[in-house]
Amino acid sequence: MNVVEPGSAGVAVLLPGTGSDEKFVRSVFEVPLAAVSVRTVAPAPVPGPMLAERYLAALDAAAADGPVLAGGISFGAHLATEWALRNRDRCAGLVLALPGWHGTPGEAPGAVSARFAADSVRSAGVAAALAAATEGVPPWLADELTRSWLGYGDGLAESLEAAAGRAAPSLADLATLDVPVGIASCVDDPVHPPEVAREWATALPKASVRTTRLAIVGTDPEALGRAAVLAWLTAGGRPGPAG
Repeated sequence: MNVVEPGSAGVAVLLPGTGSDEKFVRSVFEVPLAAVSVRTVAPAPVPGPMLAERYLAALDAAAADGPVLAGGISFGAHLATEWALRNRDRCAGLVLALPGWHGTPGEAPGAVSARFAADSVRSAGVAAALAAATEGVPPWLADELTRSWLGYGDGLAESLEAAAGRAAPSLADLATLDVPVGIASCVDDPVHPPEVAREWATALPKASVRTTRLAIVGTDPEALGRAAVLAWLTAGGRPGPAG
């Protein structure tokens, strides 16, 4: 017999960041969530201009049988929160990592970076754009970008543009979302400024923030997931159903 407590869920649907993929999401969240009896579902990106809509549809499908924990990294965190605002009765909480902005993207570093990358892909091709994007970055990040970008194929530029142009929930929207939210940020990440994570947490009624560093995530991706899951528990999240 399964015992389900308020604010708990046995399944979490985690969405990738801009240009990223389900493999990185799993490396971050799967083990930390399993430690609290929550199974990770990580939809693969469906490249192209409808990228966001495909992710939202995956959340809808997963929640057909009951409330789920939603979340993701960067753009994925934005989309999970957007979905939660529309599906409050189907969302048991949010585990979010590295939100990049709130409201319209404007000149947020993550949006600027994605627009530049999309332009580079269109003008110079994927190989040249990838070489530029990985120049001077830590080897682990270069490896992640290489795998995920090549996986997007011909839909890479449109996918980057879809993420860069989509508004995240506004602070006013976040203030209405009464579910436990855990947010992880990296204090050394200029693309996802930690002050954005703090602004999200301040606006949300039930939220907590935990921090780590990109330098740590490079050798221990689960550090980012642990920070988000711990923050979610601190905000009132409950472990998954007991068997």
